[in-house]
Amino acid sequence: MLRRTWAVTQKEFIQLWRFPLVLVGLIVGPGLELILLAVAIHTNVQNIPMVVADQSLSAASQDYLNAFTDSGDFDIVATVPDQASVARAIDSGQASIGIVIPQDFATQVEQKDANVLMLVDGSDSFVAQSAYNSAAAISQQYAIGLTDQPLSPLNADIQILYNPNLETLWFIVPGFGAFLLWGIALKLTAFSVVREREMGTIEALLVTPLRPIELMVAKMIPNLALAVFDLALTFSVGMLIFGVPFRGSILLFAALASLFAAGSLGLGLAISSVSQSQVEANQLASLMNIAVIFISGFLFPLSALPLLLRLLGYAMPMTFFLQIVNGIITKGVGLNDLWTPVLSLTAVTLAIFALGALAFRQRLD
Repeated sequence: MLRRTWAVTQKEFIQLWRFPLVLVGLIVGPGLELILLAVAIHTNVQNIPMVVADQSLSAASQDYLNAFTDSGDFDIVATVPDQASVARAIDSGQASIGIVIPQDFATQVEQKDANVLMLVDGSDSFVAQSAYNSAAAISQQYAIGLTDQPLSPLNADIQILYNPNLETLWFIVPGFGAFLLWGIALKLTAFSVVREREMGTIEALLVTPLRPIELMVAKMIPNLALAVFDLALTFSVGMLIFGVPFRGSILLFAALASLFAAGSLGLGLAISSVSQSQVEANQLASLMNIAVIFISGFLFPLSALPLLLRLLGYAMPMTFFLQIVNGIITKGVGLNDLWTPVLSLTAVTLAIFALGALAFRQRLD
């Protein structure tokens, strides 16, 4: 009995070693998930990018701005001349909060009646809440330090743009729609090549007149159509049933969503090409989805992540597509304000598509 049991046990060990990617995923996956959870999850967002229109250029205004940078919660990424420039910087995603300091700020401080304007990007729930609370607290602390009295001599007019009431669904639906498109496109193509291999039909495809690139495109087109349809359905439900606004160009969004889906399909095809079985493909796709959740800005802003994870996030199409989704849907901006994430998405998509094509060709060879 023991000999028979041990023989089957040996067979199972051998079978497990035949799928190294599954083994690595099972061993490394839980540890990787824990690391991502520990590093990425922050209830208090730090290093929030801030743009400043300091029209006072005085010692008082500099002291006020130093209170923000010294806190570690904000990083001044640009200085602009006026309120309109601040709004444009937030529209383009360059900054998440903007401060407009009036020209007579120093005089107002001396008179104990100073006013500043703060504009907060309301398209991201974590950033909006954290920036609002931190900015209000820093302004209050700075003002109290001027007089050593609990009564504040500084009035900070904080305005939340795009989502002034901080409606939760306005945050959830755009990001969820983007993640849904990513997940569907990745999973659909992650099984395409390896499924043909397991079923024994890959040889039948190889003897057809189709070239490898034509076969690759043919496999991607149905999946692309299905993924885009699901995305349209998701946003239609969000707008018609839950009242989520769609402020930008539908045609522009459709074009960029198709570009993003192509990159996701290319990555799925690369996963399918390097996998030995559908189990391996599913394991790799699941690990990729977990990584995207935490390091693409889907749940938590990139500014809260360590440099290494931020760099990994910039290698994913999802990172730039989320900026595009928030820009078009929530903010209603156009291509002029989105050219940076659009170019980045294009470059990453082309790189992933080339990687997928190379892996696909090697698998066929």
